[in-house]
Amino acid sequence: MNAITVSGLCKKYQEHLAVDHISFSVGEGELFAFLGENGAGKSTTINMLSTVLEKTSGEASIFGHALGKEDAAIREKIGIVFQGSVLDRKLTVSENLLTRGAYYGYSKVEIMKRLEKFWEPFSLSEIWKQKYESLSGGQRRRVDIIRSLIHNPRLLFLDEPTTGLDPMSRKLVWDYVNFLRREEGLTIFLTTHYMEETVDADHVVILDQGHIIAEGTPAQLKAAHTRPRLLWYAEHSPEADAMLAGEEFQYQADHYIVYPNGDPTELLWKCRDQVKDYEVLKGTMDDVFMALTGKELQHA
Repeated sequence: MNAITVSGLCKKYQEHLAVDHISFSVGEGELFAFLGENGAGKSTTINMLSTVLEKTSGEASIFGHALGKEDAAIREKIGIVFQGSVLDRKLTVSENLLTRGAYYGYSKVEIMKRLEKFWEPFSLSEIWKQKYESLSGGQRRRVDIIRSLIHNPRLLFLDEPTTGLDPMSRKLVWDYVNFLRREEGLTIFLTTHYMEETVDADHVVILDQGHIIAEGTPAQLKAAHTRPRLLWYAEHSPEADAMLAGEEFQYQADHYIVYPNGDPTELLWKCRDQVKDYEVLKGTMDDVFMALTGKELQHA
């Protein structure tokens, strides 16, 4: 069974189509990445799938439950980490989590039992008695993720979970996400505009102005929309330029950047007497997005 199946989903605000007839599926247990700029329609899609926002048209189902008809059943299966926290800044971590658990009808004993599996991997004891407002950005995200998992969902929506975090905090958030995939078998639906966060995804959908413009595994997207480049470290000279005749290249700082017409190893063999140091770089997801849209993603 697919965790999510979407067909022709739309969201319209007056005359503006924020999400325009998109269709895709998410396999159970996958890390699924929704990639696009701010305003591309990523959060709007998550808000519809999580029953927060009513769809304009189209069909969607979550673990077989029809969106718009079986929303209560859908909400039992999903957890959501929004871009902005929904927790009370003035309460401690323990007060926030116990309160959230009570919303689901759980007793304190039941909530503490559900939190046991997160206690060590999420270092929950370190922040348990601290006020939420006193936590660092990474610590707040840690609590936000735990809050979304109290009711043991099968699908976790992460809406730009690392935006605004420093590199170390972003790494820690991804350590937690990978723990959940490995130990809990959760399906993860991620929206992001950080290209590197899609590298380990099972499937990537690229959204631009409400439209799906490409999808596939990261390897498939890079193979289809990028080409490798050769970095040849050498002094700029007419002799080197002549050896690269017929190739697309430029010289930058202390090296040539070459986009070989064929296999980079063939070019290296041809220039083997001149090449002393080099790198062969495969295309990146940044290159994919640039090739498809003609623009770079702006990192917040």
